[in-house]
Amino acid sequence: MTKSLYEIGEVPPLGEVPERMYASVIRQDRFGPPKQAFQIEVVDVPRVGPGEVLVYVMAAGINYNNVWAALGIPLDVIGMRQRLGQPEDFHIGGTDGAGVVWAVGEGVRHVKVGDHVVLSGGQYDEKDEDIRLGADVATSNSGRAWGYETNYGSFAQFCLVNDYQCHPKPKDVSWEESASFMLCGSTAYRQLFGWHGNTVQPGDPVLIWGGAGGLGSMAIQLVKMAGGVPIAVVSDEARGEYCLELGAKGVINRHEFDHWGRLPAVDDVEGMTKFLRGARAMGKKIWEILGERKSPRIVFEHSGQDTLPTSMYLCDSGGMVVICGGTTGYNGDIDLRHLWMRSKRLQGSHGANARQFRDVVRLVDAGLLNPCLSTCETFEDIGSLHQLLFDNAHPMGNMAVLINALERGTNTIDLPAADAA
Repeated sequence: MTKSLYEIGEVPPLGEVPERMYASVIRQDRFGPPKQAFQIEVVDVPRVGPGEVLVYVMAAGINYNNVWAALGIPLDVIGMRQRLGQPEDFHIGGTDGAGVVWAVGEGVRHVKVGDHVVLSGGQYDEKDEDIRLGADVATSNSGRAWGYETNYGSFAQFCLVNDYQCHPKPKDVSWEESASFMLCGSTAYRQLFGWHGNTVQPGDPVLIWGGAGGLGSMAIQLVKMAGGVPIAVVSDEARGEYCLELGAKGVINRHEFDHWGRLPAVDDVEGMTKFLRGARAMGKKIWEILGERKSPRIVFEHSGQDTLPTSMYLCDSGGMVVICGGTTGYNGDIDLRHLWMRSKRLQGSHGANARQFRDVVRLVDAGLLNPCLSTCETFEDIGSLHQLLFDNAHPMGNMAVLINALERGTNTIDLPAADAA
């Protein structure tokens, strides 16, 4: 007899889908700091539609997007979906995950029940007109971030994805490591190799903001792999040592400078003098690390408001500042003279496409890219780990939680016999 609900870590017979599941849930009346917003509840297991896959989640990765979901700012993701006609009054986040294919919908051909998979975070409508006319799926008007803009992410016993989100799990990598790298790894990969004319070439200096974080730790390794010269910006000595161990040529402690923030007005002589003094001093630090007067060919950005003026100033002529976020704020000031007179490029970058996701999986599978998992906790800790992100107190590298995998370091699953229920 089929059970309606299994406990966390209790494994149903392969392919048996219960009616209910445990999930770490956000609701509108709990919007606020992540520790209060995330609560474990029992909800219905989502039904599988055409082209969809239900995955039994072994582990899930922690990313900043569900800090935003918890706060309800800058977007109330629940209200947004309800306005589009979706009935759920809750949000199950999680944009990184690894697990076992448990059920497949009509038309699914490339994965089958029992496959071990890692999950990519971009969702889109493959029949959307812009995709049919050749658009990169990461730029499609139908694109959504799974587990943020869409529901039924990886913070539950089961998650619901489209079939193209499933990629073969790296064979000798634990569930928690497999769940931790996909979003940061693929985002960094696209930033560094996805923009033709400004991809990392051998010998290129690359300035990496937040080098010890999830994105930065991936970027350091990828730049090094391509023969580039990674220089990491960090906030303390321990994070600097971590970046050097990953392969950074050198590190810059941002607390040695005080010119951060929005760009002063051109006629603000005092403010502009302070900014230029700080930016030039940072440039000299880069020259010291490189041993020559050379500027970054690529500046790897995600902090935004506080750092973008400096990034654009420091970027080499003909180089690129590539940005995927705005953790210090969304107002991005630049001196346009630095942009046009030096033929620099300011490039937005969001997510990745299927090829880029798969490339990153292959690098991890080959042992060339370390997932940099620093922290792995339990299902109950999802809110507290997001709180660390919100408080800017998170550890180095990437973070994950175990869901149905009850022990760290495992990479398989013991399945009960079909008649065990």
